[in-house]
Amino acid sequence: MREARHIGIVMHSAEGALLCYRTAVFEGIARLGTHNHPTITMSGRAMYHSLDHWDRLDLPALRAIFAEDAAAVAAAGADFFVLSDNTAHIALESPGADFAIPCLHIAEVVGEFAQERGFAKVGILGTNWTMEGPVYQGAMARRSIDRAIPGEAARKVIHDTIMDEYCMGVFEPSKTEFLQREIESLAAEGCDAVALVCTELPIVLNDENSALPVIDSTRLLAAAAVDVAIGARPMPEWRGGPLTG
Repeated sequence: MREARHIGIVMHSAEGALLCYRTAVFEGIARLGTHNHPTITMSGRAMYHSLDHWDRLDLPALRAIFAEDAAAVAAAGADFFVLSDNTAHIALESPGADFAIPCLHIAEVVGEFAQERGFAKVGILGTNWTMEGPVYQGAMARRSIDRAIPGEAARKVIHDTIMDEYCMGVFEPSKTEFLQREIESLAAEGCDAVALVCTELPIVLNDENSALPVIDSTRLLAAAAVDVAIGARPMPEWRGGPLTG
């Protein structure tokens, strides 16, 4: 077997990136054997440096930050990268110069999984930028899958919980219960699955405590990255910019 490809992880929100890293390590061990996994390099820029840009939705500035971090993991030897933050893909999909190495797109991985499982309508839980934004609208529409999001008031609670608590490593049971009620509401709207498209949400939600089957974007991305690394999945070709098709 040839040597595994080198995985790059571009950090944005730390909890999600760390979960992605850990999952990739143990997915690698499951495939390659005890104490073995593909080489993984992760960038470490603090999300603090991006927050003002998010408040203004300054996509060129955000894209420039991610491009620098992608170049950094490329310089460390990474063959491709993942950005373990769903919201950040709004910036990745915006126009600009190609990234230094290809990117495995998290929403495409999620969309493929939903399509393979035959889900017809998927609830979307994440930051408000992700729930309202174009990334999952596109990923689901390209596969003729309907999507639904919580109401405006609930979206604000979810967004604030993610940004002010989950990204800081604070996980209150009352907020988990709130999310569970929102999933029940999505089920009542006809959803047959819920996509956890904030990379921190899988820390508190799973198939056992959710009224709907969960699509865990963090762990799916990590597993797909390992598949690429060991040759079980084709190398991604996308280097940023709008997706079509």
